[in-house]
Amino acid sequence: MPKFVLLATDVALYFQLLVLLFYARHALRSPLLRQSWRYVQRDGAAMSSAVVLSVFLLVALLDSVHFRPRLPTSPDAAPGAEIAYSTRTLSVLDVLLSGPRESREKTYSVPLATHQFSKESMQRDGATVRDFPRLQYGGRHLDQPQDQWGGDVMRRSVNGLGSGLLVAVLCAGLLVRRQSRRTAQSFMASACDLWQGRSVLPWRAMGGTLTLLLLLGAWVAALWPYYHVMGTDQTGNDVLFVCLKSVRTAVVIGSLATIATIPLALLFGILAGYFKGWVDDGIQYSYTVLSSIPSVLLISAFVLMIQVFIDKHPQWFETGLERADIRLFLLSAILGLTGWAQLARLLRAETLKLGELDYVQAARAFGVSHAGIMRRHLLPNVTHIIVIVAVLDFSGLVLYEAVLSYVGVGVDPNTQSFGTMINSARNEMSRDPVIWWTLSTAFAFMVSLVLSMTLFASAVREAFDPRARAYRVRPAAASPLPAREAA
Repeated sequence: MPKFVLLATDVALYFQLLVLLFYARHALRSPLLRQSWRYVQRDGAAMSSAVVLSVFLLVALLDSVHFRPRLPTSPDAAPGAEIAYSTRTLSVLDVLLSGPRESREKTYSVPLATHQFSKESMQRDGATVRDFPRLQYGGRHLDQPQDQWGGDVMRRSVNGLGSGLLVAVLCAGLLVRRQSRRTAQSFMASACDLWQGRSVLPWRAMGGTLTLLLLLGAWVAALWPYYHVMGTDQTGNDVLFVCLKSVRTAVVIGSLATIATIPLALLFGILAGYFKGWVDDGIQYSYTVLSSIPSVLLISAFVLMIQVFIDKHPQWFETGLERADIRLFLLSAILGLTGWAQLARLLRAETLKLGELDYVQAARAFGVSHAGIMRRHLLPNVTHIIVIVAVLDFSGLVLYEAVLSYVGVGVDPNTQSFGTMINSARNEMSRDPVIWWTLSTAFAFMVSLVLSMTLFASAVREAFDPRARAYRVRPAAASPLPAREAA
């Protein structure tokens, strides 16, 4: 049995997932929340984005189960000898992608290449020549790459796309069959209802997104064991594998920093709006001063202090991954603790408005304590603002990590992230010929994550803030519902 390792960010991700499940259970029991989330469910762009976000979350969770492999026992070892474990910590994602992880080349190679990107001096027929050497892993199954490469790539691509399309058709068939049993209709009638949008969920938009993901995943799965699909970087690592490892970093920073923002913003925002007077003045002065300090400089100062502290206590960490993980955890906490001012302003303004309403004044007249009023009457009525801002801030924090890593004060250099990939690729763009695939792949992954979260956040904002719906006109037939659902 391997030795499981529980990192700080692993605990944070598990806790957030548990909170999300409890919130989903609470939303299902609350008619008002259920109605708001149904509005999100009818938005095709939001639900398509939810499919993409689910894939990113699955990758992050697979990369959050860590363990240290057990080393083989020596034949000469005495019975009952102490079990030794590797000093290298792996994750489930590392095991599933052990092939690309171990297929390290010498240096750069373009996507789907069989030869190295740069020339080297080699001995050929007793003479020294400069040529592009063969890759150790990419295309090694080909005897004559110049003649076989095109046909091999085309054949494997067609097989992969065909497999992905077959899986998509099977998933669609299972969905239609489930719908036909649920509604007691024929298979074709249920298929027409789903295609024309006569359902609670926009299955056509979600199915199209899932089909594209399945086609892309099947294509990659067909080629990845034989080629570096997105090339290799300067140290020979597979770029696509590094991008998948960077997904967890983006999810951890975006979610954990958002969670760290909420307690301070909620506390100070409600206190300032409820008590007013000198309490309001003091809190306003605090977040005004905090907002006037350049955030990059403030975060850089904290990160450098943390790095000095970590360097002075190396005995606290058994492996390099634990050391890098604690820096990632503290960076997320710093981003949250320095970014609460905007949410506090919104909560203060909303609390000032709620404090003048009749039911709050009646609670004061009946002698309800301040804590009781804030807990029973104010906190439930500002929850929608917290949900909206939390979802919107996720995208900004993912981009912020890229900026911090670009200037050298982000995550640990040993931690894969989109920011470190972009930082390492900035010199590659000035080469001739240009090394474009590292930056392009990291940019594509980051844009997919941020854009999906932004579209989902837009639907959440409209659902929980009815005033935002007035600016978006929906066609009457955009998402027709069955009569029983409308009732």
